[in-house]
Amino acid sequence: MGDSLVSRQTVEMALHLTATRRDALSVGVTVGTYGVAFGAAGVAAGFSVLQTCLFSLITFTGASQFAAVGVVAAGGGPWGAVGAATLLGTRNALYGLQMAPLLAQRSWRRVLGAHLTIDESTGVALAQGPRGVAAMREGFWWTGVSVYVLWNLFTLAGALGARSLGNPASWGLDAAVPAAFLGLVWPRLSERFLRVVCVASMIFALLVTPWLPAGSAIIATVAVALVLGWRER
Repeated sequence: MGDSLVSRQTVEMALHLTATRRDALSVGVTVGTYGVAFGAAGVAAGFSVLQTCLFSLITFTGASQFAAVGVVAAGGGPWGAVGAATLLGTRNALYGLQMAPLLAQRSWRRVLGAHLTIDESTGVALAQGPRGVAAMREGFWWTGVSVYVLWNLFTLAGALGARSLGNPASWGLDAAVPAAFLGLVWPRLSERFLRVVCVASMIFALLVTPWLPAGSAIIATVAVALVLGWRER
């Protein structure tokens, strides 16, 4: 009886882990292939293929990457690009606080885990809660690694493709940054409040653009989110 119970639990665990890996890989493929848009956007903004690829390899957080190249494409300086990327990247630190106790990693695996802590790896890991802690850890690692590998491969593909076209502006690739960033944000506007914040930020950015240095309007819209978020609370 005991052996039968253990065997059944082992089978259930294996099925859970298989389902978790399937979920993780589906997210990894979907998100990773979107790296082609960043590759094209990076070259369109004036980065070299090498610089664009290093951006994905080292930074590896999509929203921050698009924000940084967006500031540069708009004529902003390096500090404005870093500021916009940092503001969006702070959410990953909050994810890290949530995931660190779950992963319980040390040494180099802790560093690797921090690098792979993004929206998707955190989301898939937390979604595995009903399947147990082991499935949550599997979800995190399989998602993080698959997104990282595919994101970087497709970043290279997008960058090479954009460079081979010659002048990005002549093909309309100078619009790749805002279009890609809109595609990144749009699926997240699932609530009325978020849509209000988005529209208000757009209007605010258009109003302050003539008065602020190039690229700074993107950073300034944080004020809109802070004010509306505080009022919502």
